[in-house]
Amino acid sequence: MNQAINNVQHCTTMDDVRRHIDALDDILVPLLVTRGGYMTQAARIKQDASQVRDEKRIQAIVDRVRARARIEGGEPDLLEAIYRSMMEACIAHEHREFARLRPTAAQQG
Repeated sequence: MNQAINNVQHCTTMDDVRRHIDALDDILVPLLVTRGGYMTQAARIKQDASQVRDEKRIQAIVDRVRARARIEGGEPDLLEAIYRSMMEACIAHEHREFARLRPTAAQQG
């Protein structure tokens, strides 16, 4: 199995580093937009705002990401920090979507 870390190319200048990062961002941004779309669907499907934050699911994602980081030759602590930050932003987004989709429930609560 080829680890993702093996795809990192040797760079000799910061322009090289930035060019590779920009290319990766061109791949990551559409994936993150798609992930956000699923958060919007989750807000539609969940019946109560208390369901938006699911600590068991958060921990399951962290565990999965840490394991995958190790498999790919990455830093589990770094990936966990990135994912925890992303999940907090996604939870906030989902709360906003939940309220937007249920304006009367948001006014009552």
